[in-house]
Amino acid sequence: MNRAGANLIQPVRQPDPDMTNPETIVAGKILLAEDDNDMRRFLAKALQNAGFDVSAYDNGLSAYNRLREEPFELLLTDIVMPEMDGIELARRATELDPDIKVMFITGFAAVALNPDNNAPKQAKVLSKPFHLKDLVNEVQRLLAA
Repeated sequence: MNRAGANLIQPVRQPDPDMTNPETIVAGKILLAEDDNDMRRFLAKALQNAGFDVSAYDNGLSAYNRLREEPFELLLTDIVMPEMDGIELARRATELDPDIKVMFITGFAAVALNPDNNAPKQAKVLSKPFHLKDLVNEVQRLLAA
């Protein structure tokens, strides 16, 4: 009972069938580059909870250096970051590994979609703000493709 004497009843969230059906769960190694500390931790935790192996970095250069050490299935990157922006990171990542999939998470979708910026043509864009469920679903779709 709480102080007011009423029992607090929390609703039970039913699991999303798309997230719990073993046939639809796609695990993979994700390299996350996001300079906002809270956003990076938030995204990494959500993806880890969905079963992904996530390595997270606060700038493009650090993420690129990690990518040079080991392969990843997906690069999930912000665009505006210090030291190396997400578009340059994506270009270099696809030079190292042409099979890596790329998803931009950004509030600047027009920048990512601009054909003059030389971003990888097959890259997906998820515009901020977004719901974590949408992020996980998009990542699963991209990795399953």
